[in-house]
Amino acid sequence: MSPRHRHESRRRIAGRQRVSFPVPDRGRPGRNGEPMRTLRRQARRFPPFFGVAALALCPFGIYLRGVMTATEKTTPAAAAPEPDRNPSAAPLRRTPLFSAHRRLQARMGAFAGWNMPIRYPAGILAEHLHTRRAAALFDVCHMGRFRVTGPTAAADLDRLMPRPVLDQPVGSCRYNFLLNQDGMVRDDLLVYRMRDREFLLVVNAGPAAADAEWLRQNLADKTVFADESAATAKLDLQGPGAFAVLAEFGVDPGALPRYYRCGALSLCGHQIMISRTGYTGERGVEIYAAAAAAAELWQTLLGHPLVEPAGLGARDTLRLEMGYPLYGHELDLDTTPVEAGFARLVSPKDRNFIGRAALARPARKRLTGFRLPGRRAARAGERVWDLDGNEIGQVSSGAFAPSLGYAVALGYLQGAEPAAGGTPVLLGAAPDKTIRAEVCRRPFYADGSVRA
Repeated sequence: MSPRHRHESRRRIAGRQRVSFPVPDRGRPGRNGEPMRTLRRQARRFPPFFGVAALALCPFGIYLRGVMTATEKTTPAAAAPEPDRNPSAAPLRRTPLFSAHRRLQARMGAFAGWNMPIRYPAGILAEHLHTRRAAALFDVCHMGRFRVTGPTAAADLDRLMPRPVLDQPVGSCRYNFLLNQDGMVRDDLLVYRMRDREFLLVVNAGPAAADAEWLRQNLADKTVFADESAATAKLDLQGPGAFAVLAEFGVDPGALPRYYRCGALSLCGHQIMISRTGYTGERGVEIYAAAAAAAELWQTLLGHPLVEPAGLGARDTLRLEMGYPLYGHELDLDTTPVEAGFARLVSPKDRNFIGRAALARPARKRLTGFRLPGRRAARAGERVWDLDGNEIGQVSSGAFAPSLGYAVALGYLQGAEPAAGGTPVLLGAAPDKTIRAEVCRRPFYADGSVRA
């Protein structure tokens, strides 16, 4: 089917069906409710090449050979692409766009307690490359959104985060961290200063509930905390064509905020907050709107011929090409921002914040990029070895990089000093079961349009 016919077909479907809010998931374990044995019969029709490509991609630690076998394997911190089969487990949560994803035949899977689209029928490779070349729309409503207000809000947040908040200008957003007393990362987040005494915090889905509880416990009495996650939605429109798409829906490109700035405007008849941020390395925006407006915004934006939907699989390979960290992989409660490569952002000398003393200590490890010679990728949790077979670190993320044509990985090497570019290493579960690689500077992909 040509792109034009695919868009026309999608518009016809969208015109006949309204997006409804979801009900509890009682679907069977197969994709779109199909029995697993049916998927296995279908999977045998794929030629062997698809198994190799799937092995190379493996986003979120997913062992995507399951595209061939219809069974999925995950690493401990990874997304599981099938609903939890444990009847005692809590049901997966759904975003306001769940019904829309099912109509688009998305492959749904569990991520941080949510039933999320991992990929659409076009596949991760196509979604990734379309984001680099045109524009893709991502559902990221699973992320937490907290509003913090009051006369002591700025001082409180400045005390809780290693990057300054007091001097953050109104209308700006900053990448920041929540730390424990040992300087380890509870979560990484974006901090938006909406007004002098009003902030919006956007946190990761997995630790969102713990973040909310910790913030409530550490804010002053005059600071008001509100969890707005359920009442709001978040869509990311990413790609070099993103501004052209918005222009055709009446948004003047000159009215868009500058990089890492935010502002309010109207889109498709809805009042939204928009920011010049993203997780792909491409020009784009993140759109915040009322949850009730999410379905119409999603459907309208997808009606543009430049826009295709993209799932969490492509989002992972896009961020990995840029060397961006993912919480639960590069960032966790055993890692400081300094060890993750953000020493220039934190200010342990001039301010007093939670975890300050720990950040002044020498780093135990350093986040490092690795380039592999072919399509075969290292997996999260595998070890890094020197050429003599000595273990010197651990892989945190790995995948085939579609924009580059070879595999890349992120991982931690022991020691405070960064390894020199080009240093040869081995990646694998054991010294005799490895892939040869070399230390590589980040970002791996340097041609993104993010600042254009």
